[in-house]
Amino acid sequence: MTADAQSAAREATAAGPVLPRAFWWLWAATLVNRLGGFVVVFLSLYVTLDRGGSASFAGLVTTLYGVGGAVGSVAGGLLADRLGRRTTLLGAQLLSALGTGALAFAQGRTALAITACLVGLAGNASRPVVQAVVADMVSAKARVRAFSLLYWAVNIGVAVSAALAGVLAGRGYTLLFLGEAAVTVVCALTVYLAVPETRPDPVRHGDDADPGTEAGAEPSNRRRFVAFVAVTFLVGLLMQEVSTALPLTMTRAGLSARDYGLVISLNGLLVVALQLPAGRILTRFGPAGPLTVGTLLLGGGLGMTAVAASLGTYALTVVVWTVGEILLAPTAMAAVADLVPGHAHGRYQGMYSFAWSAAACVAPAVSGYARDTLVPTALWGASATLGALAAAGYFLVLRGRRDD
Repeated sequence: MTADAQSAAREATAAGPVLPRAFWWLWAATLVNRLGGFVVVFLSLYVTLDRGGSASFAGLVTTLYGVGGAVGSVAGGLLADRLGRRTTLLGAQLLSALGTGALAFAQGRTALAITACLVGLAGNASRPVVQAVVADMVSAKARVRAFSLLYWAVNIGVAVSAALAGVLAGRGYTLLFLGEAAVTVVCALTVYLAVPETRPDPVRHGDDADPGTEAGAEPSNRRRFVAFVAVTFLVGLLMQEVSTALPLTMTRAGLSARDYGLVISLNGLLVVALQLPAGRILTRFGPAGPLTVGTLLLGGGLGMTAVAASLGTYALTVVVWTVGEILLAPTAMAAVADLVPGHAHGRYQGMYSFAWSAAACVAPAVSGYARDTLVPTALWGASATLGALAAAGYFLVLRGRRDD
């Protein structure tokens, strides 16, 4: 090997596994799509301030949006395996754009509620499809890095879209929603034209084959996956505490909503700053270690809220559980891809996404009941305990597994 070749090899190793060009088209479209994602940020305000709905009706509309998202996760994954990734993704995103545009002109409570549910369904249907495309086109050793990049794009997109939405909302919600619809259409067409179909041949693999039938997979992989999804649901409940229990705990401690905003902004800043370098490091390990440590940090950071007494200590808790989130998110998506055969990536990524959507639907009621019946110390102590149980669950499900 020449000196130039050796130098090139060292640079390639330092940069991490090479990702295909189609991945970068998908990544760019995801980033732009999230930059224009305004509905989730302002849905409840749109219902109450622009349409004159009550707080309870806004809660109902938001819940229906979440229910639609849960159904969309499963439906999108199934269709991706049956109809193909490109067709399903294009259909889901065009339907999402249509629903978002219709939301700006929906008349009456019933139409508003149904349209919000449709937008949630179509919008979330694309999530498992994107994850399946990444799992299909990227090698096992590069998946954690690829999902880290994707997660980074989602987070920076959400952060910027929230700021843009605040400015554009002053000019009316119609412009806001039509703008999101237009961005979604552009991204849908870009991905459809630039990203090839990645679904493995279903005839060669068999649509109804068990995960254990693919070469290198164990017969117990289906049971492992079910257990993995159950543990992920528990982790999802913990993550929801950030937006349900944490702001109330801080305000009861004498801090303001502005203080909560400042503290929670650390989460986004840390993800943007650390997710990419963390992704390079995580590629060196199997999934069990990062998921176990990440879940312990998530539960431990939330548990520390029980003894937080100042803005600085609340900020410290956010730093701890955010590091856990950085370890968890890309590793979990890559672990799902490693547990199942290629032709089934869509449906299994759909069930994984469903666990998060179900947690988002259940957590507000559970958290509300816990706040009414438990003192804050007990609530956050229970969060730490749940984190420890989930960490043990991940370890037991995935121990001994490494990327081939």
